[in-house]
This record gives sequence, C-alpha cells and structure tokens, in this order.
Amino acid sequence: MKIKLFLAILSVFIVAAGFIAVRFYSFVFAKNVKGEIVGIERVTQPSAIISGQTPIPPSQIFSFAVAVRDETGEITTSSSEDRQWAVAQKGQCVEAKFLRYPPWDLEKSGTFFGARLVRLFDCPKN
Repeated sequence: MKIKLFLAILSVFIVAAGFIAVRFYSFVFAKNVKGEIVGIERVTQPSAIISGQTPIPPSQIFSFAVAVRDETGEITTSSSEDRQWAVAQKGQCVEAKFLRYPPWDLEKSGTFFGARLVRLFDCPKN
C-alpha cells in the first residue's frame, strides 16, 4: 500500500514538473546576462509611427533589437518589446534576462526573445 501511494505521488510530481518545464520553458531556462550594450535599435522608426498611413500595433511601437556583450566577450542578441529599453544607450551596462525559444520551435530554437531589462547602470571605468 505504501509503495502504491509513493508511486502515485511520484507520478503526480513528474507530470507537474513536466508541465511546468514545457509551459514555462522560456522563463525556467532564461539566460541572465550582465554586460555592456553594444547595440540597441528601435525596430520601428518614430517617423513611420507619426506619418504612417496604417495603424501600428502598440507592441511594435516599443520593439527593440538588443545586443549585450558579457564579461567573457560573448555577445547575446534578442528582440524585445520592453519599454524600458527606450532609455538605454550604447555603452551603458545592463543586467538583462534573455528568454529562450523552446527547442520544439524548430525555426527559432537556440535563439532569444523578450529581453527583459533588470538593471541599467554606468559601466565601471577601467
């Protein structure tokens, strides 16, 4: 009886862990990067927003392409719709969380999306 109860609890735990790993893969396996911004570009130019004939969705108004070089020299790139990136500039240092595409999204697997700005600060002088 105790073995059956143990196996039932273990099965529920494994199913729950699997669900969390699949459903929240991007958050569970996110990459934390601390380094210098080497590139940040607004994807939609402000002039296109003001003079455009077709309405642009709010998510694209604050859409950015971000590149951050960490302490090892690796440059991590991502797209983001985080409005906080609007104040960030090249040469500043950041702590950012880069969300991964899951491996079952074969077209985008191994790349990042949704860079979240955690902390923005001036880089230390060497």
